[in-house]
Formats: sequence, structure tokens, C-alpha cells
Amino acid sequence: QVQLVESGGGLVQAGGSLRLSCAASGSIFSINAMGWYRQAPGKQREAVAVITNGGSTNYADSVKGRFTISRDNAKNTVYLQMNSLKPGDTAVYYCYADILRYSGYDAISYWGKGTLVTVSS
Repeated sequence: QVQLVESGGGLVQAGGSLRLSCAASGSIFSINAMGWYRQAPGKQREAVAVITNGGSTNYADSVKGRFTISRDNAKNTVYLQMNSLKPGDTAVYYCYADILRYSGYDAISYWGKGTLVTVSS
């Protein structure tokens, strides 16, 4: 009943920019944290950026100063603005959201299908 759909991935030259979007839809009471994770070939999935319902943010050290996460609560959408992209940023990026289906229930983690970001040198 709940799904996350990412968009905005693609191929970009080093130094370029991309903006990822992820919209949550379905039966949703509220959304706590939302964020972006990524997994590169041969590496573990890692958290890139997370934003709480109140707007507090956390970034991986490798993307600080280059990436900016934001959200539109009215649209249940989270964004990731990626600037000064490097080849090391190449990965499948997954949208993440902690969603409460009903008031007072524990939040459940939902994941998008992922969108591929390729940064060429």
C-alpha cells in the first residue's frame, strides 16, 4: 500500500550536478525520517543523507558540502541535490523513509527500487 518512487538519476560528467526526487504514496499517516542511501559495485550500502520530519539533516562525510537534502512534507517527497559530482559517487541511489501507517504505531522502513547515478571522468 506504500511505495517510494525515485527519479532523476542518469549519466553526468565529473563536476556536474543532478537532482534526485523520491515521492512516497499510499496509505500514510505520517513520515518521520527520509533519506538517501547508495550502493556502489563491490561496496556496502551506505547512508548518504538523512532528514527528519523537523528538518534536521545528517550527511556522510564524503558528500558534505556537495550534496543537499530537502523535503516537501505536503507532497511526501524528499530531494537530493548533488553538486560537484565525482566518479566515486557512481552508485545506485535508494530512497528511504520511516513511515507510520497509523497513529501510535511503530514506523516501518520503506525503500525505493533505486535509481542509477553514473559519473564519468
